Amino acid sequence: MSVKNKIALVTGGSRGLGKDMVLSLAKKGIDIVLTYNSNKEAADAVVAAIQSLGQKATAFRLDTSNISLFDDFIKEVTAYLQEQYGSPYFDFLVNNAGTGLYAPVTETTEAQLDAIVNIHYKGVFFLTQKALPFMNDGGGIVNISSGLARMTLPGSSVYASMKGAVETLSRYLAQELGAREIRVNVVAPGAIETDFGGGHVRDNKEINDRIAGVTALGRVGLPGDIGGVVAFLCTDAAGWITAQRIEVSGGQSL
Repeated sequence: MSVKNKIALVTGGSRGLGKDMVLSLAKKGIDIVLTYNSNKEAADAVVAAIQSLGQKATAFRLDTSNISLFDDFIKEVTAYLQEQYGSPYFDFLVNNAGTGLYAPVTETTEAQLDAIVNIHYKGVFFLTQKALPFMNDGGGIVNISSGLARMTLPGSSVYASMKGAVETLSRYLAQELGAREIRVNVVAPGAIETDFGGGHVRDNKEINDRIAGVTALGRVGLPGDIGGVVAFLCTDAAGWITAQRIEVSGGQSL
């Protein structure tokens, strides 16, 4: 009798860092359930890429800022898992989905702040809460933070504050879930060349050069720098790592 593959649920897995995460996880022999916000074609392409690596994969649409959707989403996911694997349980949760906000404190509106709180904190908190009854003991959670929770960049106060909140939440989750041997860790990328935030790091040469100039390894990060670290945290080799923040920034702003 073959051993069932481990399964990871990854939010925002259709593009950018999330895409690299799910491909890296698949290369570790982990099956994938990913979410996307609006671009089904991109999500389907990622699913096909995962399947070409020999792993099972599927994609569900989810707006992670809308907590009222979570109950139905979990029902969809667990029904799929029951059908495909004969069990509604999965092993890893990667809370990756997010959007950026670039606004000085003096110009940030309440609506902007609420939107970031919903997707970067409430969404992470309550999706984790809803998922936990269906997570296997001995699994793991990886929450995606940001180097901006440690270093400052004017205009990122709200976004960075929510990432700081998630880092604190992760330590509490690690403590509370320790009895189930569920490990909870944070991966905090530095500046990365993706379409995140309109691609301002990738496409603005002045910003790109400035960040590279304050980074020990001399360049801006690429999506491929991040996914392997997330995948590692979902392997047995990381079995004694919990409540840790791993910054993956090439030594930005040391």
